[in-house]
Amino acid sequence: MNPILIFRHIECEGPGYLADFLHARGIRFRLVCLDRGESVPVSLAGIGGLVFMGGPMSVHDPLPWINAELELIRHAHQKDIPVLGHCLGGQLISKALGGRITANPVREIGWFPVTGHSAAAAVRWLDGLPAEFCAFHMHGERFTLPKGTVPLLTSRFCSLQAFVKGNTLAIQCHMEVTAAMIEEWLQVYHKELGQPSESVQTMAEIRHDLDRRVADLHQIAEKIYARWIDNR
Repeated sequence: MNPILIFRHIECEGPGYLADFLHARGIRFRLVCLDRGESVPVSLAGIGGLVFMGGPMSVHDPLPWINAELELIRHAHQKDIPVLGHCLGGQLISKALGGRITANPVREIGWFPVTGHSAAAAVRWLDGLPAEFCAFHMHGERFTLPKGTVPLLTSRFCSLQAFVKGNTLAIQCHMEVTAAMIEEWLQVYHKELGQPSESVQTMAEIRHDLDRRVADLHQIAEKIYARWIDNR
């Protein structure tokens, strides 16, 4: 398989556990560090897949790389090249495929359960996964469902947490996080936690039983990443 390109938008939001998954499978990948001024490639020649990570920016921001990423996503989707997005990355996929990105009714930050969608296609895609599991969330915007895609996951505070079409998968929550990443985010994004609420946990709540929660999430991520990459 040709190497996968992983697009990083801010240094603290790298591939995390996804890198471990790819290493374990012997799948080559290259990090494209947009935060360090690297450019979005125009051609997909020699590329086996695209992954778009998160970040505090919005798809609506006037950043020079956003339109380039949207075009690359559309091109890859048309050519059946695997595409995966986490949080901001999922929102980029939604917008590229005709969805809309709007403010979520509330900020969703912390450990909250997500459940599988009841649609028959979603049930088939999620086969072998728990009906509900706890994921890590950190977002204030959300995506809508592009035409022809299948809704996969939902949560109490965000009605659409993931969708898929072929080998293009968009995820709103963070399945890639490691304990070290979360600790770093608590420092980098500490102002986001200034007003805890039903949908925004305190630092203490986020850190509670952190290693176990992350380990449990990695078991879920392993199955979801495998379903995505094996669907190429």
